[in-house]
Amino acid sequence: MNAQEHGYIGAEACGMCHKNEKQGEQLKIWQNSKHANAYKTLLTEEANKLSGEVKAVENPQCLKCHASGYDVDKKLLGKKFSVEDGVQCETCHGPGEDYKSMKVMKSREESVKNGLRIWKDEAEIEKYCKTCHNEESPTYKEFDFAKMWPQIAHPVPKK
Repeated sequence: MNAQEHGYIGAEACGMCHKNEKQGEQLKIWQNSKHANAYKTLLTEEANKLSGEVKAVENPQCLKCHASGYDVDKKLLGKKFSVEDGVQCETCHGPGEDYKSMKVMKSREESVKNGLRIWKDEAEIEKYCKTCHNEESPTYKEFDFAKMWPQIAHPVPKK
């Protein structure tokens, strides 16, 4: 995180602006993704068996890849933010409280100053994805970024 701590607002709040066709329907892409359901997988009997002595939903080793904001100071979590919403926008894009306004979002520079994380290329994105999609997971299956990225990619359409 940046030196300044930014607050989390949750995927639904991000979706207020990122849901229409003109914007690229990012909310819908997320809602239909496995990321949106990542926390729910921790509620299964299988997850609890793999988690050991601690319930999967209480295990930091599970939560680190299945839930946004689980380890964040509660004062930084907005009223509509819910850890149960899984891997949310802010996991990859940074906490949105300070860059969510239209005024800030219109300026890439201001957005970044206020917490927006920008990826320079797909190689950098792939490296970040692999911080969770790796052999540390007890249910790991080979991660093919080239195949998986198009399933979650959500660019703003070119005008």
